[in-house]
Amino acid sequence: MQNTSNHTPNYTNSYNLRLAFILNLGFTLFEIVGGIWTNSLAILADSVHDLGDSMSLGLSWYLERYSNKGGDERFSYGYRRFSLLGALINTVILIVGSLFILLRAVPRLIYPEQTNAQGMMFLAIIGILINGIAVLRLRKGKSLNVQIAAWHLFEDVLGWVAVLVVSIVLYFWDIPILDPLLSILITGYVLWNVIRNLKKTLALFLQAVPEDFNLEEVKRRLLSMEHVVSLHHTHLWSMDGEHHVLTTHLVVDPCTSRDEILVLKKEINSLTSDLDIAHTTLEVEYEDEDCRMKEENLFDEPL
Repeated sequence: MQNTSNHTPNYTNSYNLRLAFILNLGFTLFEIVGGIWTNSLAILADSVHDLGDSMSLGLSWYLERYSNKGGDERFSYGYRRFSLLGALINTVILIVGSLFILLRAVPRLIYPEQTNAQGMMFLAIIGILINGIAVLRLRKGKSLNVQIAAWHLFEDVLGWVAVLVVSIVLYFWDIPILDPLLSILITGYVLWNVIRNLKKTLALFLQAVPEDFNLEEVKRRLLSMEHVVSLHHTHLWSMDGEHHVLTTHLVVDPCTSRDEILVLKKEINSLTSDLDIAHTTLEVEYEDEDCRMKEENLFDEPL
């Protein structure tokens, strides 16, 4: 019974993500056809956004199923960093799609074309319903993965509300320039988010210190502990933006006993737990001990 209870939340999250993915992907394909049918760049721009969300949902579904898979002989840290690769692929596809929409939209600002307002209105209503159902399925999810997916879909609902408003205006008034204007606004919003996420993804790939951490403050707190004389080669990075890793060489005074080192390790584990650091590797050295990494000047630290 205990094992069943532990896996039920993950199963529910996985099921809801799968349902949201299928709904979103199916509607995205329908949306692309509808955008061509209605001659609406705003709908095509939103289809690019929805395509990105579909890929994100598919990746989230896959990762939710395998997120607890531990390391093996090939990937000793596990499979969490695969999400970064997926995010990078997703980003490239979204940038290419967004640039395509912009290349189509700019000429239409000069030479506006008529759109099928009734068709746009129909697609907008379907879009609000489909994405609304997906949001309702995901909004009670407990994992960060599911909550982020729910927020993406809620943004889609707002985008479709904007398309609905424009389609109603176009139905009553002949203002065809509104369609390319809305498509540029949607595409600009997508690109702004994509570039912001690309910076975060590349920083994680390059093992930068996570944004929420101040490495100097972490060092200061380690140095304030009893028996710690100095430390070197302190590295703080993140596997996937959620699970952080800390490695450091602690130098203690020569009189420190084994029991005192064990107490020190417990204090450090308590500190890293409070800081939400998932994995910590410590190498304890005595002050009069030689360290190969210092002698060979490996992984130089900033001055």
